[in-house]
Amino acid sequence: MNGILCPQCESKLDSGKLTKADVEAAIKLVHLSQKIPQIEKFTLNSCQESTGNYILYLTSSDIMTVRQSRDLYRLLQGEFPGKIWLVEESASDKKFIEDLFFPIKILAINRVWAPGGIQKTKVIVSGKRTPRFPIDTDKVVSIVNDLRGIEITVEFERK
Repeated sequence: MNGILCPQCESKLDSGKLTKADVEAAIKLVHLSQKIPQIEKFTLNSCQESTGNYILYLTSSDIMTVRQSRDLYRLLQGEFPGKIWLVEESASDKKFIEDLFFPIKILAINRVWAPGGIQKTKVIVSGKRTPRFPIDTDKVVSIVNDLRGIEITVEFERK
């Protein structure tokens, strides 16, 4: 509440069980919960920072609450210096990618093994690439590579 960590949390931060991004996100959510009571019920499992983007790991019900309210999403986004991405707490690689692409429909996620043991993942999304496409696919590619170590290629259904 006051932005100061208790000794137990401070030791978790020192040992690496908590990251600086975890602490910053938790403090931001606590401050927002004073204005918006429904945020008080949220469960923040983790927060990771990747090239100025903040990936919040929440429960699926918390994610649905945010996705159903544009105002709530805008308030959350306003608290963070970079773009926020909402991901389910224990998401598989496939679900992680799907959450990052929300609200875009993913048609297929295929893994391809190239000679030399190199593994690539191809994501095919619905629609076509336009200047008004709602997701920055380059950011998604960067986040997935940074946080999950998966190289993805994004292709569109229509050229």
